Amino acid sequence: MLKHFTFATIGATVVALGLGNTALAATFKIIASDLDNPRGLSIGPNGALYVTEAGRGGAEPCIPSPTNPTASVCYGATGALTRIENGTVTRVVTGLPSLAAPDGSEATGAHDVAFDATGQPYVLIGLGSNPAARSTLGVPEFGQLLKINALNGGSDWTAIADVAAFEQTENPDGGGVDSNPYSFVIQNNTAYVADAGANALLKANLDNGAVDLASVFESRLVTNPFGGPDIPMQSVPNAVASGSDNTLYVGELTGFPFPVGGARVYRVANGVPEIFAEGFTNIIDLDFDANGNLYVLEYATNGLLSGDLTGALTRLNPNGTRTTLLSEGLFAPTSFTFGENGDIFIANRGIAAGQGEIIRFNFHDDSQSVPEPSSWIGLLAIASVGGFLKVSRR
Repeated sequence: MLKHFTFATIGATVVALGLGNTALAATFKIIASDLDNPRGLSIGPNGALYVTEAGRGGAEPCIPSPTNPTASVCYGATGALTRIENGTVTRVVTGLPSLAAPDGSEATGAHDVAFDATGQPYVLIGLGSNPAARSTLGVPEFGQLLKINALNGGSDWTAIADVAAFEQTENPDGGGVDSNPYSFVIQNNTAYVADAGANALLKANLDNGAVDLASVFESRLVTNPFGGPDIPMQSVPNAVASGSDNTLYVGELTGFPFPVGGARVYRVANGVPEIFAEGFTNIIDLDFDANGNLYVLEYATNGLLSGDLTGALTRLNPNGTRTTLLSEGLFAPTSFTFGENGDIFIANRGIAAGQGEIIRFNFHDDSQSVPEPSSWIGLLAIASVGGFLKVSRR
């Protein structure tokens, strides 16, 4: 059995289909383009928008591609943290580690960025492999949380928490050893990290770097799309958000066979994941707005096996309906964040080197609302009492 989460399989799909020239809706504005595999987004303390670029890899050293043992992904210091401010796009941190195929697909690297209460920036570096591969690469930053020391265009950081090492020693889900930290949020002095490869939510102490388990997400049986008995599907938790009461919410991409409607949002209370919402497909990000409404970004609404990488941004409404705010124009979106005056920033075309973009979208409440599945009634009860790719299993 092999468990992996990166964007290799997705990248191969892009090579086969091409990115095309999808027309954006009139409410869109592209505020940055030509990015290398853009991933996480965050608003900094000065109001500027920051985006992590996973990079385009490099020439060497190389390790086997997790999705194709006859191919390789190779290292290059091509990742970046990029600031978008007043119409100017600037790479304020460069030289971040990146792994990718020769064409820049299958990229793994700088996956997310967040700021603590003092304005200190942190960047999460993915891996998408057995942590032992780091000795071959000679780049220990893969699978670690970095503290960024300066935003001046240089390469000044300190590795403070080795997330991948926890998977190597503890392997909380008991499957194959694999780590791919993808998303994190900060509460006080703790970073909560969704490790999609480990199928776990981890917590890292920002003061001393200690890493511990916050929750684990078990596999479950789903229908075999090719017939025969049901097959196990991994959770692949790759999105984490903090509710108004600091309760953690985790979204799952799901593993093979990536069933349409098979992705869930979990509410994690006391280390136990409870189903909060379901019926999504390939969740890639989630967050709460200032009013406490949860928004979910889907990477591919028709499922990864469809070859259609059209995404969608959906709001869960207090009355039990869902509002699809945006779908047309989203192609392999990888993250979003809230700005001012109703603006939402989305990392679009986030799985190709030199073709990624950041769009600004301002929605209105004339979007179509659709009923939640019946489980929403139970989820409201829970709330009332409680208060991209590569994924494979072979």
